[in-house]
Amino acid sequence: MSIVKAKIRKALRDSQLKKAVLHATDHSLKVCDNILAELPDYEAARDAAREVRQRSLDNLDNLLAKFEKKFTEAGGVVHHAADPAEANKIIIKILKEHKATRGVKSKSMVSEEIHLGDALTKAGIDAIESDLGEYIVQLAGEPPSHITAPALHRSRQSIGKLFAEKLGVPYIEDPSELTQIAREKLRERFIHAQFGISGANFFVAETGHLAIVENEGNVRMGLSTPPLFIAVTGVEKVVENFTDLAPLMKLLARSATGQRFPGYLNLLRPGRPSEDGATESHVVLIDNGRRRTLADSTMREMLLCIRCGACLNVCPVYRSIGGHAYDSVYPGPMGAVLSNLLGEKEMMHAELSHLSTLCGACLEVCPVRIDLPHLLIKLRQRGDKPLPQKIFAIGWQATMTTSARFNLAGRLANASARMIPGGIPGGWMKTPAISFRDRMLGRPDKARDIDNREEK
Repeated sequence: MSIVKAKIRKALRDSQLKKAVLHATDHSLKVCDNILAELPDYEAARDAAREVRQRSLDNLDNLLAKFEKKFTEAGGVVHHAADPAEANKIIIKILKEHKATRGVKSKSMVSEEIHLGDALTKAGIDAIESDLGEYIVQLAGEPPSHITAPALHRSRQSIGKLFAEKLGVPYIEDPSELTQIAREKLRERFIHAQFGISGANFFVAETGHLAIVENEGNVRMGLSTPPLFIAVTGVEKVVENFTDLAPLMKLLARSATGQRFPGYLNLLRPGRPSEDGATESHVVLIDNGRRRTLADSTMREMLLCIRCGACLNVCPVYRSIGGHAYDSVYPGPMGAVLSNLLGEKEMMHAELSHLSTLCGACLEVCPVRIDLPHLLIKLRQRGDKPLPQKIFAIGWQATMTTSARFNLAGRLANASARMIPGGIPGGWMKTPAISFRDRMLGRPDKARDIDNREEK
């Protein structure tokens, strides 16, 4: 049994997990639907957001060069990493050059993608997650189970037990009190942090700014208190100018958390913004298969994704098993596609493309109209299959592509069904399938013969 199948079975037996996931996703869907309904023309807003992302991808190399020039002119340093190993090496080198061993890290799916947390720990560098959800899963030794709500799978009771065990505090389960405990623990780290690390939702070519969305203020604390700031993000997140941010910001929080606007939109550029601000800023731009995907005329559409998580909330598969069952950094419909495009080679997680009902709900909620069902089907066609399945697929295709072979297969199937004593269980093939086709083709004689056999 594969790891994914084992995790799926475990998830399906976990009633607490299913309850927590359904509660969280139901709430998210309700608030997002209500807030999106306020837009005078939601479909036009989706078109505008998609156009910005598509134009950015079409002009990627030029925009990346512009951004690097502006970011460098402002006093920052831009690094390029081909893969996770190179990205982690760059970040650890920067930290060691500054003798920085204790810091804070804000929520970043790209940092999860490159397994930065593990790399820092192995290098003897202590980086505490400062986002509340990420802090919870870090204490538990778990990966995030959702791209915008990392601890979505946990109940307040399990978090209370976790805090009591890991932080040595009395057991409580009140969310506000648990949040206060985390705030007190993190405040001490913020004050003495030697570095701050974050992701970036977008970065602006024309000005050299990083655009980072958050709700808790932890990103702003992590970049304003320590002297060293490092951002890690994928190369596809570039936009041309501030104007291009507007349609994306219009839909990002609405689709992700049901807010009209996020709690904070940080627009950062190197330099000393205040007396206690970071004096040195770096950004690490990561490829990790993105350029290969960009060159793929079918799959490049996935790079439009703005990581809102809406497709996870609406997906019946994700809602049944949660994020950890995918055994991948990116779960849900977007993860089932993206996980097969990133990395050293395509289709490293081929099994994930089958974790979908292809119901189309993910396409309906995607703010940039990514046709995830279509991409999942294409990935299924590309994935490695067992030899018997390949033989069956070839035979099925050959049978269904000509009427002569289809008719022959129908007659053979009907003859085979009559040879089984007692018929096929359930009686679903008691009436030969050719009957409906003959009726539709206007062959009353053949249809009458079949009707007579049914009466007998």
